[in-house]
Amino acid sequence: MNILLQKFGTKLDTAPFSKIKNEDYLPAFQEAIDLAKAEIDAIVDNAENPTFQNTIEALSFSGDTLDRISNIFFNLNSAETSDEMQKIAQDVSPLLSEFGNDVRLNAALFAKVKTVYEQMDSLNLNPEQTTLLDKQYKSFSRNGANLPEDKKNQLREIDKELSKLSLKFGENLLAETNAFELHLTDEKDLAGLPEGTIEAARSLAKAQEKEGWIFTLDHPSYIPFVTYADNRELRKKISIAFGARCFQNNEFDNQEIVLKIAKLRFERANLLGYKTHAHFVLEERMAESPEKVLSFSNDLLAKAKPAAQKEFAQLSAFAKESDGIEQLEKWDGAYYAEKLKQQLFNLDDEKLKPYFQLEKVLNGAFTIAEKLYGLTFTEVFDIDKYHEEVTTYEVTDKNKELVAVFYADFFPRKGKRNGAWMTSFKSQYIKDGKNERPHISNVCNFTKPTETKPSLLTFNEVTTLFHEFGHGLHGMLANTTYPNLSGTSVYWDFVELPSQIMENWCYEPEALALFAHHYETGEVIPQEYVQKIKESASFQEGMATMRQLSFGLLDMGWHGQDPTNITDIKTFETEQFTSTQLYPDVAENAMSTAFSHIFQGGYSSGYYSYKWAEVLDADAFDYFLEEGIFNTEVAEKFKENVLSKGGTEHPMILYKRFRGQEPKPDALLKRAGLL
Repeated sequence: MNILLQKFGTKLDTAPFSKIKNEDYLPAFQEAIDLAKAEIDAIVDNAENPTFQNTIEALSFSGDTLDRISNIFFNLNSAETSDEMQKIAQDVSPLLSEFGNDVRLNAALFAKVKTVYEQMDSLNLNPEQTTLLDKQYKSFSRNGANLPEDKKNQLREIDKELSKLSLKFGENLLAETNAFELHLTDEKDLAGLPEGTIEAARSLAKAQEKEGWIFTLDHPSYIPFVTYADNRELRKKISIAFGARCFQNNEFDNQEIVLKIAKLRFERANLLGYKTHAHFVLEERMAESPEKVLSFSNDLLAKAKPAAQKEFAQLSAFAKESDGIEQLEKWDGAYYAEKLKQQLFNLDDEKLKPYFQLEKVLNGAFTIAEKLYGLTFTEVFDIDKYHEEVTTYEVTDKNKELVAVFYADFFPRKGKRNGAWMTSFKSQYIKDGKNERPHISNVCNFTKPTETKPSLLTFNEVTTLFHEFGHGLHGMLANTTYPNLSGTSVYWDFVELPSQIMENWCYEPEALALFAHHYETGEVIPQEYVQKIKESASFQEGMATMRQLSFGLLDMGWHGQDPTNITDIKTFETEQFTSTQLYPDVAENAMSTAFSHIFQGGYSSGYYSYKWAEVLDADAFDYFLEEGIFNTEVAEKFKENVLSKGGTEHPMILYKRFRGQEPKPDALLKRAGLL
């Protein structure tokens, strides 16, 4: 019997990772799809008149076996993949895309949903039920249910092709990232590098039975190299390699894939009656339209650009004065910014790292969650995990009731994609009177412990951990009836509020005192360092804002207009970057071919939402600052109106219920030093 198709019978119904074999996946998917189809057929064949319960609610709970298997498989395909897993993903993705279309394009099912939808006003539904009905109806109408048969088939073909292309995009990017290594054998070339980075590079070389040191394009290796290596030529070499990923006309080239994805998305939007892909996407976002996104972005750009240009001039002058650099290039940015920051604030990431031992930072996040939301995290050792480096926790509330299971997976590995993310292995929902609690995971790529040192984080990594933990809390504290409205199932430009607000605690002395202790002496981080962290938080914020906005504008460039005439990616990008460019262009580099957020992840037409959510998070945290950063009344309001509510109501309604007013950008501009 296939383990994935049985009741797991494990502690807290957790995934039995160690018992799953790769050969279990495909047959499990096939059978789970058949099961889900049977559940859909039962809804369609029900002879009674369609009601909210027998149609909308039944549909919401259908396919739970398939969802569970998909969560397990695709999470592992990101965190612990192999050639075999990637091959299975290529086989499974079209099946899932086909099944999704079978449901969305099922005319008889849609007719029943439509019948209930048209009676909405007389059904006496609560807000969550109203949202579910609206969402279910739109999941059909926005995906072609009102189209004639020939157009439906066209849509199916496009969706199948898109799901394959985005998978291929990600595989190519992983392969290119893994393909490059900078192998150094001369100790002189290590000048400027922190000892932890050198030690990690030495371990990597040892693991490959090579002399010297190996640096890669993985963030924990790449970022310190371009930030600290004195050798400008080597910085240039690794920086160009990073920027040239999947833009080298080789077997892993993504140029054609990017053009195809953009054009297919446009074609799909047109087919559904929308002007562009962005118009289609933004209809279901707080921002509502591409016009609004562009006006929001350009408004922020107007405020950030003068600051960015001033900062760039300051940085250029500093590089010229320090080392006679005539023209600041992209591979100089992080290096001289770090030096300038040290000169201005006498603050060096390496000085801070001893105070940010990974375990202590994680416990700090746990303590803050306890102070705010009454949660307790207890490490447990009897829950199966997919890799020995994963740690597992039971999360309970003040009454010792289970809130969630939490998985933490923090170090880079060959089978893990770059970056940091939160995901879930099991959603929260309420069925037959039982509140099923969620299984949430945070996955990051932090510096590993070495023979002589524990894992010590840069301050940037500390904020990353808090960011993902914020998403985690959104998942863990979910308390809704329906799985598809639970946790992070919210409008995309609202999803970053719970994550970004958590980063604010990293800058508060009261919070830092809980976890920023020297790993050897136990001494609390000195007050002057905390002061400098706060002061330096807005260092080069103009440039950072402009960089974020440039990514968002590139995304809107691909998706907010007709892309059919774009033939050359590089030319197109150059046009998109004119209003935000500071550094000279690097001919060998392109952004889009490695822009996995929009071509592999879910951020297409949504990259602006990082900045959008920053407005929300700065405004929301302002409320905490007014009342106290551990004020339990404000925390309770945030938990009740934002964290637990998922996507049950429009985010602006939820936000105003928490804050008493709409968000204003002033708090963000003040925090960023742009006012």
